[in-house]
Amino acid sequence: MAVRAMARVNLAAVERNVARLGAGLSPGAGLCAVVKADGYGHGAVPVAHAALAGGARSLAVATAAEAAELRAGGIDAPVLIMGALSDEELPVALAARGEVVAWSEMFVPALLRARGRAGEAAGPVRVHVKLDSGMGRLGTRVLDEAVQVAERVAGAAPGLELAGAMTHFASADEDPEFTAAQLSRFEPFVRQLRASRPGIVAHAANSAATLLFPASHLDLVRCGIAVYGCDPMNDDPAPHGLEPALELTSYVAAVKAAAPGESAGYGRRWVAGSETWVATVPIGYADGIRRALTNNCEVLIGGRRYPLVGTVSMDNITVEVGSADAVRYGDRVTIIGTEDSERVTAEELAQRIGTINYEIVCGVSPRVPRSYHRDGEPT
Repeated sequence: MAVRAMARVNLAAVERNVARLGAGLSPGAGLCAVVKADGYGHGAVPVAHAALAGGARSLAVATAAEAAELRAGGIDAPVLIMGALSDEELPVALAARGEVVAWSEMFVPALLRARGRAGEAAGPVRVHVKLDSGMGRLGTRVLDEAVQVAERVAGAAPGLELAGAMTHFASADEDPEFTAAQLSRFEPFVRQLRASRPGIVAHAANSAATLLFPASHLDLVRCGIAVYGCDPMNDDPAPHGLEPALELTSYVAAVKAAAPGESAGYGRRWVAGSETWVATVPIGYADGIRRALTNNCEVLIGGRRYPLVGTVSMDNITVEVGSADAVRYGDRVTIIGTEDSERVTAEELAQRIGTINYEIVCGVSPRVPRSYHRDGEPT
């Protein structure tokens, strides 16, 4: 008997996705695998190991605690912490040997204080300076200000080391003109920094830009969603040679008849129009099945599609199976994944509710156990 819900992650698929992405890079460019948000819901440490085995040069996260988790999991590769860091988080970041991002001169003194408390044995803190070329979030839009931040970092040697220049694309998945404009704003920043420090690493590309804009590869690309086999354009990953690594399953816990006029679920949002049968599946929105999928998706049982009917509740969904012998107690139910010739992708679920695949995979909650395998063989 299956557990009530399980997320199975194929680490061999992650490894192949990274190798596939790396093979498409411009000469000299490397790949940084983004494993923030618990590896986009897949499990940060196992995915990080697989990504490195697939050829990733480094890893990226959003928080100091995420960097610390990687170190505790035996990861020794460079780790870039891309998000904002408070004074309280800086010691955690430095203890994890995290490379950090600066976009304001105000950050440099705080970083130096944390570096001083860490002691000389900690070595220099590698710092990447960010220019806001169009995302409109962290970073200054003013080139001269970004250069001043970089000079402040470089002038703080040997405690700090100017390691990189970076920016973040806002719409590489859908707006090539704006992406090209962002790249053109970023390039003068890189040239100015390299005039005195030719060894800095320039990086801008996310997964979409990696696949669509070779000119943005520079020295390093930061791939997130594509590492997990999802399409950064929220369509079909297969044409890009990407393999979805996540499979989300449950099982049939009960099957009962429904007469015309009888309903299933809170609010009676589905009422049987004719004699039919309904299966109850013990997985719900507390596990990551979005409530907006009520009467709005299909699951796989025995390689066939069956509609989810009635309101998605916290712990259960109901599925119309039509007849008493269509499914049986204990049958496997696939919410994301493949059975025989049928498949349900994160992209399909996202499109049904007007969101993106990122939110679908990141939304699989910690209540759902993760298991890991390599093409079916347990790790």
